[in-house]
Amino acid sequence: MPGEVTVAEMKALERHAIETAGIPAAVLMENAGRAIAEEARRRSGGGRIVVACGPGANGGDGFVAARHLANAGEAVTVVAFDPGRLSGDALRNFRALPYCDLDLREAHPGEIGTLNALLPGAALVVDALFGTGLSGPVRPPWDGVIEAINAAGRPVLSADIPSGLVPGTAGTPGPAVRADCTVTMHAPKSGMERHAALTGTVVVADIGIPRRPLRNPAP
Repeated sequence: MPGEVTVAEMKALERHAIETAGIPAAVLMENAGRAIAEEARRRSGGGRIVVACGPGANGGDGFVAARHLANAGEAVTVVAFDPGRLSGDALRNFRALPYCDLDLREAHPGEIGTLNALLPGAALVVDALFGTGLSGPVRPPWDGVIEAINAAGRPVLSADIPSGLVPGTAGTPGPAVRADCTVTMHAPKSGMERHAALTGTVVVADIGIPRRPLRNPAP
C-alpha cells in the first residue's frame, strides 16, 4: 500500500495532474466513482445500495458511483443533500442521474427523515458526504446525518475518507462516520492508519494520477 499523503500533498498531486499532465478533473472524478462502485458491488451482496452525497466533490464521486452501480443493474437510491450548492463536475454528474435507472431523492441536511426511512433496508450505505476538505468538526445539521448513518448499524463504505474525520489530526474533533471499508483515492490520507476503527478496511484506488512525474510535487 502506498504511504500516506497529507491534504496539501494530495491537492498538489491533483493540481499537477490536471494542469501539467493535462488530465481533466472530470476524468479523475469518473475514475474515483467507478472505483467506489466496484468495491460497493463486491460488498452489497446484490441488495439495495444507499448513496448519501454531500454538495462537494466527494458527493460528485458518489454520483458517479451511483451511475455505474445503476448501469450494472444494482438497486440504488441516492440521497443528495443540499444539491443547490453543487457546482462544476459534481453538478454535471448530479444532472446525469435522472437519466439513470435509480431512485433519486433530494434532502436538506436538517431533514433526515428521508435517509432514516431508507437506511434499515440498505445492504450497504455509501458515505460520500465530505472528503478531505474538512478542517474542523462537522457542525449541525450535518452532524445529524452522520449520527443517523452510524445509528443504523448497516455496512458502510466511505468515499476517500470517512466523513467527519479530519486528516492529519490525532483525534476526531466531532462526529465521524464509522466505516467498514474506505475506498481512498491514489494514496491513504494522513491519519487514516491511526483511525482504523473509523476507516475499516482501506482500499487504495488508482484514479489515473501519473506517479512517476508527481512523486514530489511542490505544494
